Amino acid sequence: MDKLYISADIEGVCGIADWKETEIGEAQGAYFRAEMTHEVASACEAAVKSGVKDILVKDAHGSGRSIDPSVLPRQARILRSWTKDPFVMMAGLDASFGGVFLVGYHSAAGTDGSPLAHTMDTNNVAVRINGELASEFVINAYIAGHVGVPVMMLTGDAALCATAASVNPNIRTVAVSEGNGNASISIHPALARERIAAAAVDALSADPRTMLVDMPSSFEVSIFFKQHWLANRGSYYPGATRRGAHEVSFESKDWAAVMAFLFFVL
Repeated sequence: MDKLYISADIEGVCGIADWKETEIGEAQGAYFRAEMTHEVASACEAAVKSGVKDILVKDAHGSGRSIDPSVLPRQARILRSWTKDPFVMMAGLDASFGGVFLVGYHSAAGTDGSPLAHTMDTNNVAVRINGELASEFVINAYIAGHVGVPVMMLTGDAALCATAASVNPNIRTVAVSEGNGNASISIHPALARERIAAAAVDALSADPRTMLVDMPSSFEVSIFFKQHWLANRGSYYPGATRRGAHEVSFESKDWAAVMAFLFFVL
């Protein structure tokens, strides 16, 4: 494989347990920005050893400025900040890439797999696609499937990794933590990095065609907001329907149309 795409978040890195640890302006966040960087670097270095020549890393948390680029191998380019287009956490991905890694991902809003469970932001309590709670992993896996690129590896909390089989059981997963109420039990960070590197090598040695995501024939998306006025605002999106005080929905057979809806309403 010549080109690999990596989308990286922070709420699913090893050891993280509190929102302050995710914030770029908080002293507590410095350690976890470093851990996010090291986990991405472990994936990148393993990919380079496996023959990958070009890696695009999307810093996909918060401001998009959490990763220290100097720690990454020379073969890695990094997309920082936000392009402000519907690809969001998958900005820069196109059909020229041979595969996708998702590093540091977390459980969805409406689930209890992580003390930091959410979907895209904290303004909603549930995002559903075809009736099932949707994580950022699911949304971004569909983005990858939309452009025909396989999702080869996912790292994050154990509950999220367990859901990967529902998208494609051939996706390699690395669980670095396990949610326990408002707490998190994590493995040692050095072990997390070792397992991420090993899973990356394993994924890149497999047939990528087996990791392509099957796209549903149609999509019914609903967002249940914490604040009723957000549902009211979202209901003005063309084609959207308000379902009660806090919920807005959208249906389409075209994932690109769903991406636009999520971009402007979620």
